[in-house]
Amino acid sequence: MKLTLQEQLLKSGLVSAAKAKSAKSDKRKQTQQQRKNKVDVPDEAKELAQKAQAQKIERDRELNQIRQQQELQKQLAAQIKQMIELNRQPRDAEGLAYNFTDDKKVKRLYVSELMRDQIAEGRLAIVKSGQLYEVVSAEIATKIQTRDTACIIVFNEQNKVTNNTDDPYAEYQVPDDLIW
Repeated sequence: MKLTLQEQLLKSGLVSAAKAKSAKSDKRKQTQQQRKNKVDVPDEAKELAQKAQAQKIERDRELNQIRQQQELQKQLAAQIKQMIELNRQPRDAEGLAYNFTDDKKVKRLYVSELMRDQIAEGRLAIVKSGQLYEVVSAEIATKIQTRDTACIIVFNEQNKVTNNTDDPYAEYQVPDDLIW
């Protein structure tokens, strides 16, 4: 037979019989007053459960938002990959070497002379797809740039050129086809 906590405390001698009796009567009086006044005494366990439920809902909302952001990133990466694969320009393995930097490293891509000129003029751009570099048109490069700027490696936009009247070297042309 199992003993109640009150009986166990009495048996072990931790609580006197008078204290146990007064605690029992206080509890009975409190419940009678609650019934008489119809007053709800705040239940701490219920409040803690509601607070834990609210925290769980907030945490679930945050996790859901993170998952949605990750899913959006995957979709954008898939769109970029598809655009690059469908619109890449054919490269010339025996063409001229076009050197560019990516992550502080000099990389080389072999392209034809026409493609090199178009890259320098901003009509073509070099983009990164995974570990590979591809050449795409400027329109595709701007679409990729709106989705993820980190994919664009070389894109000489034409609208960045400004006429500066105070520039003493404005009349001198800088060749774009320097091989370094």
